[in-house]
Order: sequence, then structure tokens, then C-alpha cells
Amino acid sequence: MVTRLISANSSELLKMNGDQLKQSIKASEGRTVLSENVVIQPAIDGLTMSEIAAAFGADLILLNLFDVFEPQVSGLDVKDQKMTVKKLKELTGRPIGVNLEPVDPDAKMESTKFTLPKGRIASAESMRRAEELGFNFVCFTGNPGSGVTNKMIVEAVKTAKENFSGMIIAGKMHGAGVDEPVADEESVKAMIDAGADVILVPAVGTVPGFTSDELIKIVKIVHQHNGLVMSTIGTSQESSGKDVIREIALKNKTCGVDIQHIGDAAWGVLPPTETIFELSKTIRGLNHTIARMARSINR
Repeated sequence: MVTRLISANSSELLKMNGDQLKQSIKASEGRTVLSENVVIQPAIDGLTMSEIAAAFGADLILLNLFDVFEPQVSGLDVKDQKMTVKKLKELTGRPIGVNLEPVDPDAKMESTKFTLPKGRIASAESMRRAEELGFNFVCFTGNPGSGVTNKMIVEAVKTAKENFSGMIIAGKMHGAGVDEPVADEESVKAMIDAGADVILVPAVGTVPGFTSDELIKIVKIVHQHNGLVMSTIGTSQESSGKDVIREIALKNKTCGVDIQHIGDAAWGVLPPTETIFELSKTIRGLNHTIARMARSINR
């Protein structure tokens, strides 16, 4: 057995393998906060965005726009790029993940498609590199205009099972520029069957037409197959203010999600710190929020 994530020290968190991290989140009963950070723009006073997110209550850190073959994080000075992720884990005391995008060259687009560097695209090579760098989890999803499809996410999960030992998160926060359903039961079942540990879905209130009833159906399917569900605020509403965050958080906790994600938009690279705090306080109360913020990374 493992310590539940909301009560775990950094020394415990950073020793967990993929299965243990998943169990630790499950044991926290819907009270886990994940903050997504863009890595290519500077934070204040020479810090990294990840350090700021951790300080305001994030349990897990997800790096966006990170190139696994050219590993750089603004605000992080390392002599050897191969030590980038290790150093970030030392500074934050948090498990660190990376977005890898399963681009579909044949995707039917409804907006302009962007070309990504190979270090951001989901492939066996990039997954092996993520393993070498020491990431605790990978997330297969798509940024706006990336051309990521659910079909290719399923294929990425299958590839990851052979090339990456950490926790696997899979799904779409929004359309990623593609004309297809963002989250549906068929795609979710396929991702679970492929081996995903966590199914990523848009938070109710973020994508038009995605309702609480639909999310509850997905949560029940995933939980029946021993998986977890992460609701995501990936539509810039992370900058919409505390009242909006609070409403979204309560709606999605009611639906039974295990992790609540807050995206990287606002200043463009990280949600306002008060909204991370508000999300944390809403889904787990002030006591656990303060404990996560105050708990020394040296414990």
C-alpha cells in the first residue's frame, strides 16, 4: 500500500512508480490537483512556473511545449540538459509529467494546423526519451491546432506500454483543431483497453455540449475498469476568476473525477495563482490545501 497523495511527503511521492502513483491518487478520493505549465516563457524573479504552481497547492506538474530532445525549462539552469527533469523534481518536490501529442497526418481539420517539432510528438522514440529524462507520467493530448485525434491517442497509449514505465494519461481537453467528438464512450473504452491509467476529459462547463450526464457515464466506465479520470480546464477559463473555478470544481467532483487539472492560460503560461489555490480549497478544504502548500520538499 502507498500513502495517499494528499498526505504524502515529497520523499514518498518521488519514489513512486506509475502503479503506486495511480493508487496514491485513487486513495485521495477526488482531491488531487494537477497544474499544467508552459516551459518556454520566464516566470518572475528567475523562478520556474512549476515552482510557483507547487507553492500554491499543485500536487502534480504537467509540462507543456516541452521538447524531450531539447529539454529546457525557462528559469532552470542546468549544466547537463539530461538533468533538467531531475532538477525540476528536486526544486518542486512533485511528480513531473510531459505532454506528447499524437498527431494524425490525416486528421480532418476545422482550424489551421500547426507543425510540431519531433520532441513534442508522441512516438516510441520520444517516449523512450521521456523515460530517460525521468518523467513520472506522460499525457497524450493535443494543443489547439495540433491535429491530434482520439484514434492516434489510442495508438500512442499502446506504444507507451512498451516504452514508458510511468503513469499514462490519455484524452482530449478540446478539439485540438479536429472535427470529431472531444470525449465519447467509444474512444474512452478504446483508450482503457490500450492500457491508459487515467482518462482525460474536458471539465463540465468548459466544452460546449459536454454535460454532467456524459461525464458520469464515462467516469463509471473508467472506474469499472480500474482506471482514473482527470477533468481538465483547457479552454482558457483558468483565467476566468475564482467564482468560475469554484463552480467547475464542484460540478466535476460531483461527477466523480479523481484528478482536477487546471491549464496554462492566463498570463499565457500558468493560471493565476489564486485560481490554483481556489481549485485546491474547493475540492479538498483549507486544511489539506494548506498542508500541501506548507509541506517542505525536504520531508
